[in-house]
Amino acid sequence: MRPTALPQALFRPDILVMCGKGGIGEALVKEYARRNVHPIATVLPMESSEHLSQAGITWFSLDVTIEKSVADLKRNVLALTGGRLDILVNNAGICYTMTAIDTEVASVRRMFDVNVFGPMQMVHHFHDMIIRASGAIVNIGSIGGVVPYIYGASYNASKAALHHWSNTLRLEMSPFDVRVITSAATETASPETTDRFEYAANVVAQSLRSSPSAWFWYGSATSIIRFFDTFAWRTLWDFVFWREFNLGKLRTVHLARMKRDA
Repeated sequence: MRPTALPQALFRPDILVMCGKGGIGEALVKEYARRNVHPIATVLPMESSEHLSQAGITWFSLDVTIEKSVADLKRNVLALTGGRLDILVNNAGICYTMTAIDTEVASVRRMFDVNVFGPMQMVHHFHDMIIRASGAIVNIGSIGGVVPYIYGASYNASKAALHHWSNTLRLEMSPFDVRVITSAATETASPETTDRFEYAANVVAQSLRSSPSAWFWYGSATSIIRFFDTFAWRTLWDFVFWREFNLGKLRTVHLARMKRDA
């Protein structure tokens, strides 16, 4: 990743991170800056960038669902870095929570545009700069792409698609000395879950390694989820989520209605 002609003390890798205020992206940007690398953040066109400007972070506007926006970003980053990009962090994502049978397909398309096609578009445009740097790509996934989390079928599908695309990308980019990391993240929004700055510190540390993990699991309950996903039977999660979401009560209501309408 480091140019051989440049002393280590003078080398500051360029890192491009999708960054929203108050989320994992902001935590990642701050952690990269703390480690004395050069984070380049993106914000949505209508989103405030004041928190980045105040921290002295370089930022550009980006909507990953619009190809022209991605192409414009590449031109800006190209001019800034001289044609190299050491790490690309695909962190843009939105969530759509709804029962599978009540899903509005238009909302799911919008989510896939951000969660799946967004990272694809970013890699399509920036791959030459990453190859030039023998760099890395970090795709932030979710445990939702691994387990059948109730009322998240569409979101789970988007993250599962990202996982499989990312893992295949890893193999395709390996001849070019580009490392691809798929991170299975857990929720970072509440006190009971993983702190976003703690999660970011571990992702950043992994991304800066010369030989990072292909799959990086970190966060609340990820160890047990990884164990069960690897060694347990697929329907184990039926028991877990049946109890957590009280599906037995829903079934009781359903049977009562069926009996009443018979």
